[in-house]
This record gives sequence, C-alpha cells and structure tokens, in this order.
Amino acid sequence: MIDPIVTAFFDEPTHTFSYVVQDPASRACAILDSVLDFDYAAGRTDVKSADAIVAFIRERDLEVAWILETHVHADHLSAASYLQEVLGGKTGIGARITEVQEVFGKAFNAGRDFARDGSQFDRLFEEGDTFAIGELEGRVLHTPGHTPACLTYVIADAAFVGDTLFMPDYGTARCDFPGGNARTLYRSIQKVLALPGETRLFLCHDYPGPDRDTRQHQISVTEQRAHNIHVHEGVSEADFVKRRTERDATLGMPRLILPSVQVNMRAGAMPAAEANGQVYLKVPIDLF
Repeated sequence: MIDPIVTAFFDEPTHTFSYVVQDPASRACAILDSVLDFDYAAGRTDVKSADAIVAFIRERDLEVAWILETHVHADHLSAASYLQEVLGGKTGIGARITEVQEVFGKAFNAGRDFARDGSQFDRLFEEGDTFAIGELEGRVLHTPGHTPACLTYVIADAAFVGDTLFMPDYGTARCDFPGGNARTLYRSIQKVLALPGETRLFLCHDYPGPDRDTRQHQISVTEQRAHNIHVHEGVSEADFVKRRTERDATLGMPRLILPSVQVNMRAGAMPAAEANGQVYLKVPIDLF
C-alpha cells in the first residue's frame, strides 16, 4: 500500500488548514477544505489563498481528481467553485448535506431556485463509499455530530477529520449547530480512534493555547487516544456529553458563520445575482 504525499496550506484569518493530497505513483491529487478569502466588513472576496494551491499544483504538473469538503464549514468560505473552474476535478461532500441545505435554505429564505438535493456537488458520499486519486483509494467514514454531513476521508495511512477532532489540548468539535449532537459526535470519534494507531490525522483547524505557541496540523491516532482532553481513553460517553454540552453553552457564534454557510451549502458558489446584477449575502436578524 502506498501512502499519500500531503501538503498543508494555512489560512491565518480563519485558522484553517487546507490540503493537497498527491498520489506518489501518478500526477493525480485531491484538494481538501479550501478557503476563499473574505473581508466581511467590506463584503469583498479574494482568491489569494486558493491561488497558492493553484500555483502549487501547476508547478508540479498535477491533475486534480477531487475537490473535497469534510463538511459545510461555519468558519470560512470554500473556494471549491473557483478551484474547479480553474483546475477541474469533481466536488464531493457527505450525502446528508441535504439536511443542512434544508435547514439553512429556509433560514436564508433561499427560494425555490436553491436546490436542496445536494446537486451542487458532483458526488454525495455515504459511509463506506470509496473513491480514487490515481492509484490511491480513499474510503469514507460518516462522522456526524458537529454537523449531520461531516465526513472523515481515509486515504491509506492518512485521515482527514475536518472539525471532528482538534489537537489534544483543544479537544473536539462543538455540537450546538443545527443538526449537531454531542452523543453522536462521541460515537463518530470512536470510529476515528479505531483506525490503526499510526494513522496520520490531518486537522482542519488549530488553536494553540497558553502551553503551546506553535500551530500543528497533524497528529497520530495513538496520541489522540492517549491525550485528547475530551475523548482520551477512559472517557465515557456520558462524561463527554456533559462536558461538551456545558462547553458549547459558553460559545458565541463563529464570526463568519452567516456568509460561510450560504456559500458552502452551494459548493463554494455565491447566490445568484439579483435583478440589479449584484450578488448579496443575507444576515437574518434575531434568528440564531
């Protein structure tokens, strides 16, 4: 079994890691959890972060097979639509994106023109599905709890966990978004921790604390089992649910959740322009 070459790209404003996953035996690659730069105050987008990935891929003459999302992110806008236009490849996300689209399509009054069937993506993944990146085979773990559509992509010795797990000193994802559930998250995490101990877990975010001043994007399953403050070995489901629920009750909304969800539920595309030719993102007042 060959293991993928993984290159991380970090977006400082959103603390997000995106990844290019290469097949060593071919030119094929996949992009995971890309970022579209967004100045919320000015309402302006930029593709600087995405273009760093484009430049990396073109310099190495790689071919994009997949542009994958681990979930509908609430803390950054996806650049999937832009990257697909520039580089090609198929987009993919969890099949339960339809539940997210239903909830937020209603919240943002998206109208009948917004399909709630996941058709904005090229493929909707279910538990156990497989996909190819050249000679690499990826398989899908459905790991809901943070959101209903969260996935972990396992590609040989690498697993891309999205927000499900963070570094051990930060713990796990929050579960208070629509469709989130702490008990479900605990059970999802057990799937990840059941992977071989040497499996490399690649994280979507890192938030260093007072005892650590360097960012990290990779850790082993063995290290998570031993040290994760929320789900290390010996933590029961009941204990996790209690601690996670209490923690979530203290958290504010992510700064970019309102623009992010509107774009990300559309596979990184903006809503259609209105009659004056202008694109708008909505801010529901007193809804959340």
